[in-house]
Amino acid sequence: MPIWEYIVWSMARAATTSDAFNAVAEPRRRAILNYLAPQERPVGEIVDSLGMEQPSVSKHLRVLLEVGLVNVRRDGRRMLYRTNAEAIRPLHEWTETFERFWRHQLSRVKERAERKGNPSNDVRPDFNPRRKDDFDSNKN
Repeated sequence: MPIWEYIVWSMARAATTSDAFNAVAEPRRRAILNYLAPQERPVGEIVDSLGMEQPSVSKHLRVLLEVGLVNVRRDGRRMLYRTNAEAIRPLHEWTETFERFWRHQLSRVKERAERKGNPSNDVRPDFNPRRKDDFDSNKN
């Protein structure tokens, strides 16, 4: 076995409960966060609305709670969960770093669609190679 394969296979993978980034890597946890975004909700409502099994929802809520992405409060016998906006902020700030790339790509897709929709403007080639300054922050 080559050394690089040994290193890759022997490296421990970060647990999904270790931080917010790993926790939201799981699509069902993202769905739960999206569902909780507008208001706090009890577990039963999350189960019913997302079509997940109650033990699965509880497990995912526990992970989200452990990394601080949700808060919980007791209301009689019910546990009400809500998103923790302050804990989500670092996720937002990190993804914001890449927004200019996405915005640029969307602009290129729009330009191509408009050229295809209007054959009289089809004087430019369909493929437009990237230039060094395509991703300058001052462009978009």
